[in-house]
Amino acid sequence: MPDTDISINERLLARIEGKKRALDDRRPLPQDALNRLREEIRLAHTYHSDAIEGNTLTLQETRLVIEEGITIGGKTLKEHLEATGNANAFDKLEDLSKNRDPIDHVMIQEIHEIATLGWLTDAGRYRTQNVRVVGRKKRPPDFSKVPKMMNELLKSIAEMDENPIAVATFLHHGFVDVHPFSDGNGRVGRLIMNLHLMKHGYPPIVLKKEDGRRYYDHLAKADDGNLNPFVNFIAKGVDESLTLFLAIFGGKNELVPLTELAVLTKYSQEYLSLRARQGVLDAVKFGKVWHSSKKAMEEYRREHGR
Repeated sequence: MPDTDISINERLLARIEGKKRALDDRRPLPQDALNRLREEIRLAHTYHSDAIEGNTLTLQETRLVIEEGITIGGKTLKEHLEATGNANAFDKLEDLSKNRDPIDHVMIQEIHEIATLGWLTDAGRYRTQNVRVVGRKKRPPDFSKVPKMMNELLKSIAEMDENPIAVATFLHHGFVDVHPFSDGNGRVGRLIMNLHLMKHGYPPIVLKKEDGRRYYDHLAKADDGNLNPFVNFIAKGVDESLTLFLAIFGGKNELVPLTELAVLTKYSQEYLSLRARQGVLDAVKFGKVWHSSKKAMEEYRREHGR
């Protein structure tokens, strides 16, 4: 086990575990609703993961590229290939997650090959030269050390008995730290993190473009040996994704704008938005609008109401 702090906030972890139990108790999930949600998460992951790396396709343009095969004027061929490759690699996670074997070199290289096919000449192969990462203080190790360091990382993951969210976070940081490929490491790091989560029964998460600065700040802190902020950042993503999956069932789990929930309570929409931003109220943000559920409001009143 790594000598670092990878603990998750107790309140957040309890909320995640409660949602995971609720989701597991309802399996198998309704297939039609599940397929629609998976498509939306596939699109969101592809758009945000590529945007974090500088791809300029909008969300709607990404949808047209990966779902309709439409070419967007004014956008580069590489941006189109990044979108289709990332979406195809995300699809591959579904197959790989059904196999409970630990993540290995073959899985990682296969995901990288799919994600970078057409825009990277050494797709699916560990790098054979040294590279620099713009904006990162820590320089990736010499290419000759990559196979050994990847072996050590995968061995550590297989032996860890921590919460799967903590292990997935450790895997993501360790992977981008080794930087085993000449390019595409960030995208693949986020994909294999999701693969680990999915192998342990969690839904995939989306790291959003607007959270890119915090994402890189947390990675930098992890470089200095403090993984705790990053694992809590990832845990919040897991919490949000579980909320989306539970919303499939409607009823008290249905997500509605805070403006609608405020009418049913003594709280103002502004106050509820503040508590959502603070992470106290269980809520999800779509665009610029916070959404929550009647169930979350009941829990909030029970714990914090006067």
